[in-house]
Amino acid sequence: MTKKKDTKEKKEDKDWIGKAVKRPGSFTAKARKKGITSAQLQANVEKNPDDYDEKTKKQARLRETLVRLNKSKKAKK
Repeated sequence: MTKKKDTKEKKEDKDWIGKAVKRPGSFTAKARKKGITSAQLQANVEKNPDDYDEKTKKQARLRETLVRLNKSKKAKK
């Protein structure tokens, strides 16, 4: 493979984040409405997934993934 193709593939790999976030801020808004942080809402969803709808469960999983990616990115610096 050429360098240009490798760079393009890496960019496409990162594009999934933008495509995954359909409604930016909606998970945080749900948390604020309940009077808790988004991290607390994520923990609640993970502990009691039957109490939440599918969209909220997906948002919690996405938040977990993005937080993990951000931590690994900061660790590399």
